[in-house]
Amino acid sequence: MLNSENIYLRTIEPRDAALMLKWENNPENWAVSNTLVPFSEHLILQYVNSAQDIFETKQLRFIICLQENDTPIGTIDLFEYDPLHRKAGVGVLIDEVSERNRGYANEAVKLMVKYSFDRLDLHQLFCNIFESNEHSIKLFEKNNFIKTGEKKDWVRIEGKWETELFYQLINKED
Repeated sequence: MLNSENIYLRTIEPRDAALMLKWENNPENWAVSNTLVPFSEHLILQYVNSAQDIFETKQLRFIICLQENDTPIGTIDLFEYDPLHRKAGVGVLIDEVSERNRGYANEAVKLMVKYSFDRLDLHQLFCNIFESNEHSIKLFEKNNFIKTGEKKDWVRIEGKWETELFYQLINKED
């Protein structure tokens, strides 16, 4: 478990299946996850019951929980893990609307950066953020991610083209 003042990160457990089904099937989250159709309960159960081996699946998901009452409020993921070039993407979701804008995503990103650089020995993390997602831009810039590129009209969401920004955080101690 990875701990900070207000939250902790834990690996996915079978008991998370219903919650994962709810979060993955929330249409508001589909644009950032490139989801086209809802996930079945069967697929979610397979996912939560499978071994979460970052070396095999090239991804790792943690559940973000509140310290005060152990309530799960979202997820933070490493994806496209590349041990050869020592890099991975990072994405965060606070699905519980009442828990947004309270600093929890910031704490989760800090924990993930520390884990990625100290434990996984990564050289860099990256993220892709839609240009209209001001909250995520502020979050990652606050955590020293630098915008290094953009993909014009990269995705189409609800009939409108969206530019995707590319951010990187290089491990300065590497």
